[in-house]
Amino acid sequence: MTDMPPKLAEIVDEFASAPRDVVLEMLLEFADAMPPLPADLAGHEGMEQVPECQTQFFLKATVRPDDTVEVFFDCPPEAPTTRAFAGILAEGLQGASTAEILAVPDDLYARMGLAQAISPLRIRGGTAILSRLKRQLATAS
Repeated sequence: MTDMPPKLAEIVDEFASAPRDVVLEMLLEFADAMPPLPADLAGHEGMEQVPECQTQFFLKATVRPDDTVEVFFDCPPEAPTTRAFAGILAEGLQGASTAEILAVPDDLYARMGLAQAISPLRIRGGTAILSRLKRQLATAS
């Protein structure tokens, strides 16, 4: 998949080719691996809430001088699917440029084959996370 950063494309391919019974385990691994917020963002200062998510979810994207993007996500542990979306984006977009992230397809989660494993409501939340992240980057450029 050439329309997304290489790390993210690798994750998408792994999910798309995984048996359905393994997909939920993979999601939990990403949920568990989501990096914690830095202390200066602990109160969600400067972060955007994603109201489309059923649970409280906050994000922030920062463009570094070299045009790579640093992303921050916060979601409670009681929402493992939503945390998994954040973990996938955190790992898959690490070191990516603004242009690479803006080019990520909006149907990312469908390409991963997640529609067969989780509810449409959860997919919509994940899609909203990506959309808001892209919007932050588009307005920062």
